[in-house]
Amino acid sequence: MNEGCESRRYEECREYITSSVRQRIDLSREVEDAEIQEMIDDLVVQTGRKYALSLARRQELGKSVFHSIRKMDVLQELVDCDEVTEIMVNGTENIFVEKAGRIYEWEKHFETREKLEDVIQQIVAKCNRVVNEASPIADARLENGSRVNIVLAPVALNGPIITIRRFPDHPISMEDLIGFGSITRQAADFLEKLVVAGYNIFISGGTGSGKTTFLNALSHYIPRTERVITIEDSAELQLQGIPNLVRLETRNANMDGAREITIRDLIKSALRMRPDRLIVGEVRGSETIDMLQALNTGHDGSLSTGHANSSNDMLMRLETMVLMGMDLPLAAVRRQIASGVDIIVHLGRLRDKSRRVLEIMEIIGYEHNEIITVPLYQFQETGEENGRVLGEFVKMDELTHVGKLHSAGFRIA
Repeated sequence: MNEGCESRRYEECREYITSSVRQRIDLSREVEDAEIQEMIDDLVVQTGRKYALSLARRQELGKSVFHSIRKMDVLQELVDCDEVTEIMVNGTENIFVEKAGRIYEWEKHFETREKLEDVIQQIVAKCNRVVNEASPIADARLENGSRVNIVLAPVALNGPIITIRRFPDHPISMEDLIGFGSITRQAADFLEKLVVAGYNIFISGGTGSGKTTFLNALSHYIPRTERVITIEDSAELQLQGIPNLVRLETRNANMDGAREITIRDLIKSALRMRPDRLIVGEVRGSETIDMLQALNTGHDGSLSTGHANSSNDMLMRLETMVLMGMDLPLAAVRRQIASGVDIIVHLGRLRDKSRRVLEIMEIIGYEHNEIITVPLYQFQETGEENGRVLGEFVKMDELTHVGKLHSAGFRIA
């Protein structure tokens, strides 16, 4: 009974303080967060005494009101949590979170549709995107680099849907991946040499397999003297230690007459910006032909990712995506792929929810109307212990095309 009464008093205080602070904000100027927090603290002290709230509840109240006014309301707690990797908001009904590869229903949710829609508009406004009934789907990002997908009515039938892919505050390095057991030291050292030597590497995998994380880790091997241009739908790469770095992001058309800027537009523009390497966050469609042409015109060491169930499936998807952008004979498409892409690194999530590098494959050429490939490393499962999948990342074959390695001063034993 007492707990129920305190909860009601808490909600009354929250509504009163939130309403009072919104009324006090001077809309004619930019109000700093510290000023908002001071208003909230004063009101929390006054109402906390009046409603006999405990000190812990007062502290929780101050944080909750601030998140409601200046942050992402109930989601802010999840966005700030290092353990959360995915946040799924299903309208006002429920919120699910992913931690350590497992999905749980969270005890909190948005109280009203209006509050949820306010958070959505706040997210898209900060990265110059628009989402409404006329344009109900949008990709955006948060200030911490998290990727956001938003779907509204009439497409979403059970209310506004938000899906947030949260990335670590500190980028995961290859050393971390070795420690997690995602890749072996031998394979990581091999990939380091390939990146430094300028091999074009494509990273494939399913949803949530860690493609962006692995791309970030690989990028640490890029020589610091090179000019790198990243191209993304929604900027989420966390490249560090590259002084000459240019980051490009697509733009949707808007009501003010600004035209759409696509991945294809950015790739074409990037080629005029004197890049040593291009990093295309993900290819999904017709932009694949532009990326392959860039790989075949002297931009060695470029990196990209794509969705696929296996390395060979990735090759077939590349063929399909090229044909979406240009009507070419299949033989010509396959020659472009075989000439442009040197290595495919395929990632996957095993049944124990661990993320592993499953295969490193070399593309060695084109013969008899087929792309010829050779597996260099493969993950081979050996059993299971305490719910964790056991296995070895086995070296299968030697690298065939060693010219770039030799030019960079490396020798493969």
